[in-house]
Amino acid sequence: MRLHELSPRPGAKHRRKRLGCGESSGHGKTSGRGHKGQKARSGGSIRHGFEGGQMPLIRRLPKRGFNNTNFKTVMAVINLDTLEARCEEGGVINEQVLRTMGIINGRNDGIKLLARGEISKALILEVDSVSIVAREKFEKAGGTLLLRPAKLEQTRRLKKGEVRIKRDRVPRSKKV
Repeated sequence: MRLHELSPRPGAKHRRKRLGCGESSGHGKTSGRGHKGQKARSGGSIRHGFEGGQMPLIRRLPKRGFNNTNFKTVMAVINLDTLEARCEEGGVINEQVLRTMGIINGRNDGIKLLARGEISKALILEVDSVSIVAREKFEKAGGTLLLRPAKLEQTRRLKKGEVRIKRDRVPRSKKV
């Protein structure tokens, strides 16, 4: 079968409903809109959730809970099996290298190494975070982990161009 032999199944395609083409067409005069009223007018659409002036359901229900999606930390995840399959022995791997290889993409706040799979190559890897098991496996294979220091970041999620310093979670000492 070739592309020019493909055709839609019988009954899958329909004629466009031609409106306003005379009374005998069945879609003349009011063109299927009924008589008068808001929905019969041009531009007469109502917004989603509008209930005719009655207090909408979304406003009748109480607000509950907390949502932190604007400020959450999004980490790009890489696993040991991916590094084993895609990287050369003894190579230095940082964010730019991972992006050019297509292992990570898009916007993120850092890179985290996880322990799925095994690794036998000795690599030098620069990441922001690493799981305990991944660190053990990586260093057992002879690899070197370089943890990037907390850096000043201006992310798209912060409002009005505020600058936030990302720090490790260290409890603050009481001020004397």
